[in-house]
Order: sequence, then C-alpha cells, then structure tokens
Amino acid sequence: MTKRISIYIDGANFVYGLKSLHPKYSDYHFDFDNYIKMIVGKDELAGIFYYNASLKQDVNHRRFKEQQKLLERLRKIPKCKIILCKRQKRFTKEDEEYYTIKGDDIYLALDMLNHAWENKYDKAILFSGDGDFFQLVKYVKDKKKEVEMISFEELASKNLINEVDRCIFINKKIANRFFYREKKK
Repeated sequence: MTKRISIYIDGANFVYGLKSLHPKYSDYHFDFDNYIKMIVGKDELAGIFYYNASLKQDVNHRRFKEQQKLLERLRKIPKCKIILCKRQKRFTKEDEEYYTIKGDDIYLALDMLNHAWENKYDKAILFSGDGDFFQLVKYVKDKKKEVEMISFEELASKNLINEVDRCIFINKKIANRFFYREKKK
C-alpha cells in the first residue's frame, strides 16, 4: 500500500552531520532532490520542509553564496517549502562573535505535529538526530503515524534512535553517492 510521506529537514543539524563525516563536506554539496526521490521510492511525497537560517553575507561571503544556490535548488524541488528562521549574534567569554539559529526546532516540531493531526501524511521522515525531538516523535507516533529518522551516527541521540520506527545513517559512501554536481549548460 502506498504511503504519504512528509519530510522534515533540520538544516543546521544536517550541515554539522556532513561535517562530522569530513570537514570539507557541506550541505551545498548534497543532492537532496535525488536522495529524497530514492528514499520515497514508489510512495507519495506529501511535502518536504527545510528549516534553517540564512547565513550572513558579510561574515562568510563564499559560504553565503553556496547556501543561496542550495536554497535555489531546493525551491525547484516539487512540494518543497523552505522555512528560514533568525540568526542571533552571541559572544563567547573571550568576546568572540558567533551566531545561533533561533526558532528552527520549534517550527519543525509544530509543523510535523500539526501535519500529523491534520492527517497529511502516513509517515514522517525526520532529517535530524537531535534528542530534543524525542517527545515530538512520541506524540506523532501516538497519532498512529510512522516516524523514520535520517541522521549521522556521531550526532544521533540514542533516545531518539530507540523511539523512531526506523533509523538510517548517512555515511561517507552515501554522501559521495549523492554528491551534487552542477549540470552543464
């Protein structure tokens, strides 16, 4: 029987996951379109929801341009919605500036939960290993929805792994197989 699948991507978690495989790996170099087609297979794609925050152009211009190209590619994927949150400036004890993303996890959780209540999917696929999503997964499963997790072994919460119906780890082999290559014009 065909299932309706919704995909929820924690963009920041995904970036850190790729970096855990190799410091030069970036979400810009990942072919989300083909990877999602592979994992959905013959099932019906209900929607893709990507959560992140726009990088600051003046902080790292090259990485900003890469992220904008990634967002452009994601916008071209049918049924993909990008939810951009805020970046907040913080300072270390040594007065070094850094940025944190605010709101991404709560937006993801609310969407996944509301979509379960609205019966928009049969299976949710969560691209994150963040243990903060443990309770979310419990609630979604209480609505008789299947939950699958795609993550990176180094970043995956044991509690979350034990709560989901299925866990898939992206390793170097998968990252290399789905390495995005620009199409020649």
